[in-house]
Amino acid sequence: MLDGQNEAGFSQMNRAYNAVFRKDRLSLGLVLPLDAHGNSPVPDMAGHMERAKLADELGFAALWLRDVPFNVPSFGDAGQVFDPFVYLGALAASTRDIALGVASVVLPLRHPAHVAKAAASADVLSGGRVLLGVASGDRPEEYPALNMEFGDRGDRFRDSVDYIRAMAENCPRIETAQGVLSGGIDMLPKPHAGQLPLLITGGSRQSPDWVARNGDGWMTYPRDPVAQAATVAGYRQRISEAGLPDKPVMQSLYVDLVEQADAPPRPIHLGFRSGTDYLKRYLESVRQIGINHVALNLRFNSADMEHTLERLARELLPEFNSGETRA
Repeated sequence: MLDGQNEAGFSQMNRAYNAVFRKDRLSLGLVLPLDAHGNSPVPDMAGHMERAKLADELGFAALWLRDVPFNVPSFGDAGQVFDPFVYLGALAASTRDIALGVASVVLPLRHPAHVAKAAASADVLSGGRVLLGVASGDRPEEYPALNMEFGDRGDRFRDSVDYIRAMAENCPRIETAQGVLSGGIDMLPKPHAGQLPLLITGGSRQSPDWVARNGDGWMTYPRDPVAQAATVAGYRQRISEAGLPDKPVMQSLYVDLVEQADAPPRPIHLGFRSGTDYLKRYLESVRQIGINHVALNLRFNSADMEHTLERLARELLPEFNSGETRA
């Protein structure tokens, strides 16, 4: 998958970016853990690595982790439990082709030097398979636990993006609130292809123009079709007005895949329960409005997980991931 060349319209970056994001096409990824834990905030993580390997073997485009430092009861979601960068290292050693994404690192809660080094290390160890989603964070309870202010997270987010970008340079020079580098020291390793793809999540406490100019792509959430089409068009218009080449857009989607292929949709949290027929029509509709990647979240899936992965691969990947070349 990851040796494929990006089609015209998106910049060339690392192996993951070039394969997952292709102009006018849609690829499918999966949100980890591949564990159906329903309303329980904490997954049991049973078989998590075996399922990640299966997703790689079946040809899914990407696996997505999240950065959840603390289990906040009011939020009801502990993520995949493991630290994302430790998990990236384990996945890099256990998979071969699938892109490894973080959706997303909460930049204001981490020093950008540590983020840059950890992400570049995972990128090199995986052969250029890392996609780094970044966000400003939305769990106020986490900030006092780390002696951080919640209110100024937008400013720290911008500084962190600048700092991480600078780390790809040799002996960088940069002065931010996060630290000063005067060109006398260097950060190693450098990313596999020279720079890390940074994908901005939502607004991240920034203006829409800043998001369009400063990310290598954009992560957003599912909306009704009319609103999503307008949102994607607005993002791309701001990119064009800035004189920049087009950039990809991805979204998440919770899915509970039922056995009956023609089962109609029923709403669930940020997604729907349906058969494969409706899911295929939905994916085609978001492809037509300019979404380039959908990260499927199977937390609420009621069927056997391995069976669901195999069904998705058999019935959907030939249509939506068929333009990619396996390594």
